[in-house]
Amino acid sequence: MRSPDPVPPGSPAEVCLGMSSVVSHAASRLPDIEDRLVEPETRHEMLDGELVYVSPADRPHARRHAKVIALLEAHALSEFAIGCDQLTRTSEIDDAAPDVSVYPDADDPVTGGRQLEQLAFEIVSTESLGHAAAKAAKLTARGVRRVFAIDIERSRALEWSPELGTWRRLDAAGQIEDAALELPLPIEAMLHAARADDEIARALVARHNPVIEAVRAEDRAAAKAEGVQEGFLRGKTEGKAEGKAEGKAEAVLVVLAARNVAVGDAERGRILSEQNPAQLDRWLAEAAFCEKVAELFTTAGRP
Repeated sequence: MRSPDPVPPGSPAEVCLGMSSVVSHAASRLPDIEDRLVEPETRHEMLDGELVYVSPADRPHARRHAKVIALLEAHALSEFAIGCDQLTRTSEIDDAAPDVSVYPDADDPVTGGRQLEQLAFEIVSTESLGHAAAKAAKLTARGVRRVFAIDIERSRALEWSPELGTWRRLDAAGQIEDAALELPLPIEAMLHAARADDEIARALVARHNPVIEAVRAEDRAAAKAEGVQEGFLRGKTEGKAEGKAEGKAEAVLVVLAARNVAVGDAERGRILSEQNPAQLDRWLAEAAFCEKVAELFTTAGRP
């Protein structure tokens, strides 16, 4: 396929490569991107002045199409919109519709219409890769910065090279980084549907999606409430046990006092600090017979 004619430095099309469509609208030789050659909402494009019928997608194409849209919605900057099968007038004789487009959400300040897409994606088969190449050449010549192809049959992603006039294969383990994207777009997620949902979820978490943040806040609040409840119940149980032990310790001291057994500060402290109910029961029984408080603390005790 012949690559597009070189764009002279400083020409409207060349400037458009790095700027918005405002410049391209100012170029008198190019029609507005929303001037139609084909009827919108039909399955046609205009390439090289010829009407081209675009057939409906089969299931693999349609599913991958949907996943790419969802991935871009999750990864693109909020100032950008995602379009599906959106016609773009690329020249006097061409009116092409990329499968997926990423373009500034704000209206064009000159025309009041849509701005030119900055990224375009084509979901292709081996047979349709040539047709996608023709569209890619026309889109980049108009000023679309980057055009990608997702080849379903061969599980590969490609990017159009205007300089070489052909597709360049991308590393499936790599990422697409671009000024229109808030987060790098994992290429493997576009090739394998199973990975797409995971990457969409990661992107929404990374972007602090308000719904996800609300759910996480609810989970934290629920966990905190559960922890408070557990702490309260544990404290209540421990408090009951401590109160019961304290009552038994007081009973030991009462029995000793009633029998006029002298109890020093150290012994009193030891008795009151004891938390083992079984030990306190033994001391209480011993307090009824012992002559000295030290007898409570002997290992043998009274049988």
